[in-house]
Amino acid sequence: MKYGYFDEKAMEYVITRPDTPSAWANYLGSPEYGAIISNNAGGYSFVKSGANGRIIRYRFNSVATDQPGRYIYLKDLESGEYWSASWSPVCKPLDSYKSECRHGTAYTVITSEYTGIKTETTYYVPKDATYEVWRAYVTNLDKKPRKLAVTGYCEFVNENNYEQDQVNLQYTLFITHTYFKDKFILQKQNENFHNPNNERFLGLAGAKVDAYCGDRDRFVGSYRSYANPEGIEKGLKGELNYCDNSCGALESDVTIEPGQTLEFIYILGQKPESEAAKIIAGYEEKGLVDKEVEVLKDYWHSKLKNLQVHTPDDDFNNMVNVWNAYNCFITFTWSRAASFQYCGLRNGFGYRDTVQDIQGIIHLDPEMAADQIRFMLSAQVTNGAGLPLVKYTHKAGQENTPDDPAYVKETGHPSYRADDALWLFPTVDKYISESGNTAFLDEEIYYADNGEKGSVYDHLKRAIDFSMNNVGSHGMPAGLHADWNDCLRLGKKGESTFVAFQLVYAIKILRKYAVLKNDNAYISYLDGIAAKLDTILDNCWNEDRYIRGYKEDGVIIGKRDDPEASMWLNPQSWAVISDFGSKERQEKAMDSVERELNTPFGAMVMYPPYENHGFDGSLMTCFNKCVKENAGIFSQPQGWLILAEAKLGHGNRAYKYWREAAPAAYNDRAEKRVLEPYVYGQFVEGKDSPFEGRAHVHWLTGTASTVMVGTTEGILGLKPEADGLVIDPSIPSEWKQYTFDKAFRGFRLHVTVSNPDGKEHGVKKVTVNGAGTEGILIPVSSLKKDEVNEIVVEL
Repeated sequence: MKYGYFDEKAMEYVITRPDTPSAWANYLGSPEYGAIISNNAGGYSFVKSGANGRIIRYRFNSVATDQPGRYIYLKDLESGEYWSASWSPVCKPLDSYKSECRHGTAYTVITSEYTGIKTETTYYVPKDATYEVWRAYVTNLDKKPRKLAVTGYCEFVNENNYEQDQVNLQYTLFITHTYFKDKFILQKQNENFHNPNNERFLGLAGAKVDAYCGDRDRFVGSYRSYANPEGIEKGLKGELNYCDNSCGALESDVTIEPGQTLEFIYILGQKPESEAAKIIAGYEEKGLVDKEVEVLKDYWHSKLKNLQVHTPDDDFNNMVNVWNAYNCFITFTWSRAASFQYCGLRNGFGYRDTVQDIQGIIHLDPEMAADQIRFMLSAQVTNGAGLPLVKYTHKAGQENTPDDPAYVKETGHPSYRADDALWLFPTVDKYISESGNTAFLDEEIYYADNGEKGSVYDHLKRAIDFSMNNVGSHGMPAGLHADWNDCLRLGKKGESTFVAFQLVYAIKILRKYAVLKNDNAYISYLDGIAAKLDTILDNCWNEDRYIRGYKEDGVIIGKRDDPEASMWLNPQSWAVISDFGSKERQEKAMDSVERELNTPFGAMVMYPPYENHGFDGSLMTCFNKCVKENAGIFSQPQGWLILAEAKLGHGNRAYKYWREAAPAAYNDRAEKRVLEPYVYGQFVEGKDSPFEGRAHVHWLTGTASTVMVGTTEGILGLKPEADGLVIDPSIPSEWKQYTFDKAFRGFRLHVTVSNPDGKEHGVKKVTVNGAGTEGILIPVSSLKKDEVNEIVVEL
């Protein structure tokens, strides 16, 4: 079933049916003020932290789906009938209620039409602001004047801390008090402390407030819901809360002439009373909302336009040009902080998650990426490891580590991860290659602990040291707490082939930089490690696959004849990504992936699932079969799979895996996938599930970045180097021609890829502004600054 469509020109996804299989969301704001909004205006807002900065409530996993939110109610004062400007919460019959939601880049527009009244509500957080705006247009399409009550509503939290607000009710039900201040409801928390930073408000500009309510329970009424609140049915009566639960409800009683449109601007935030009044007054300025929305569009669209592809596949274009890219930026910004599944209790950045997420935006905004790389390098410990959780309040050079009880108590992370710091290598390499900024290697950046500084080059060397100082009995990096798969605990001295392949890849990257620096002694050291790993990993080959690793007691995980979990995805794809072993083995391993792991919805992370043969460290056994890490189709590795097949020159297979994973490919059968058809999720249920193909945990997932890298570097073949750009595609043979526009180091490129013979891979010829190149590298020296560079790549 189809619930909407992609508007690529506007860079929006348009939802035409409001009764979507789940709440289809968008993100508004910045790290300073964040908001999540669904296609029915459900969601919540927070200042800085989804865990400790909540402003309005949202009930996760509740029977009343996707509530509460940012609601605007309309009531006909003559008939008494009422409805909402978003389909929910009132949910009028869809044969008479028309609804459309346009999710854009940091804004959402919801329109409705019912009984001759049309509404258009724009939700956004102004750029660089720390509050949000809901601008509602109400238009009378009737032939007679209409008398309406228009009411904006939100439910405030009682406590900024999400867990306290929801659980510690013997405290939080007795600490708030609301006031009406002419144009806004003001909620005070712990008002005897006289802390103005604990004041929240919902205000109105552009219209008069005729009635108000600050008490949630009086607004909703006994044994009622947001679908039939007493405050709307009977009108607001000026009730304010003292204890219990608070809300903001502002009613305007208006008469709208036929064809007339009235504007109502609601502003929500956490500000002191005087500042709130000033912000609200500012929105009496006509046209301000339109200007602010245009600023947001210009900001985001300018980033997205740094790569725009035009292929025969509209799904591919929509994902690469808009939604996968925007998904990358949102994940880059919010990590795993707050969504409709992540309740906001992770109060910091996961090291590996964040370093991986950076990769997805490097081709669009390398300097934004560089700032985050610096931040994550400053969260690297002097021993070379990354802090498992980097606090939002991180202070470089002054942090405790997992070696300190205080860090463990505060974060809940008792030990290092084997892979965390190894993700720095591809991330730093992609940044330097895209930007050409080799001087980045010499930048001095603090380590997380003890005030010590080191160059980026030194940081990378220490990451190698950490791996080599923590090895198991076979000589591979030790498992420590876990590798990428947090549900696979091989033991502190267990060993992971996945991490070993990461180390192989890291050594190749760092060797390149050591050559650049004439660091000959270190080159010899790296060559020695690589030679040992060649032998060690060669022994991990098991007929047609690489094993997953060794438990601490030496037992092999992932043997071909194991009754469960005999085939694992990541060692196979990473053998190719790290370019380890012979081409024959790489091909054989990837053939095994297709044969044993692939499904119509992507490749499972391993198979068969653990059911009867798990061990103490196979924590995924707790999950149902073919769900999450227990043989689910974990979505992040799909990007590595796409990249691996592309590196082998398998354009058709890389593209097949891309389509299996792509949300847009399920737009016409969205009820199967359930999650939004425009953003990636964490995992999809695998073939032993009765709901194979159902996706879970939206938006905040490393899938966005890995698939973007697999797509741009793999399928499109965009491989920047210090001296220029290589374009070496691995594409479906059915693509006979496509074009793309790319910004690269201040140059504008228009690239035409011609494939008249229907090849999957193999560049025959490259021309730049009419002149041929030697090989497939496009030298920076051949590009012109003040005009579009015309590049033709022929396969």
